[in-house]
Amino acid sequence: MGTAQRPLQRVPGLRFQKLLGSGAGGFGALPNLHRYGFMAVWDDEQAARAFLDKHPLWQQYRQRTSEIWTAELAPLKSHGLWDGVNPFDYANETGAADGPMMVLTRASIRLRKTPRFWRYVAPVSASIADAPGVRAAIGLGELPVVRQATVSLWDSAQAMQDYAYRSPKHKEVIRLTRQEDWYGEELFARFRVLRTAGTWDGVAR
Repeated sequence: MGTAQRPLQRVPGLRFQKLLGSGAGGFGALPNLHRYGFMAVWDDEQAARAFLDKHPLWQQYRQRTSEIWTAELAPLKSHGLWDGVNPFDYANETGAADGPMMVLTRASIRLRKTPRFWRYVAPVSASIADAPGVRAAIGLGELPVVRQATVSLWDSAQAMQDYAYRSPKHKEVIRLTRQEDWYGEELFARFRVLRTAGTWDGVAR
């Protein structure tokens, strides 16, 4: 993780990438040193396949892991910024997703707002894992405490919307986020799941 940025900057066709740590228990503020995420935006499928099949860095990761799960995604909707850009703002698919979809939320939390964030958002984020229609969910981050993201895999767009718009606690967190200006930068994106490979907690999802 700590030495990968330079070789990743030289990968052909890699448009945008983030190496992400995870939280203890899935969504905790303390890190889980055994689970990591890699999010990448590619120029095309050939560039992605060449990296996953042949690049020495990815081969090292494969040799040192006991489990890998990957998902190929197509953006449906995205708004906000990540390091000043929207990495998913390109020829998106139109219409609603049929079948599984993935949701990514990420934010840079204002330092003075972190106590309120973790008091309200962390418990709500953790509840996503038990929501009807969720196949898997995890809290990820670039930096502990202040640069956080949530990734969730849903059976359908309807299942995701039922949670987002009908959960009283989720709606309250959205209200507080806007009212108290918790984030210096944020991004929300939905994706259609094209295909997956591997296992997550021993299950093919």
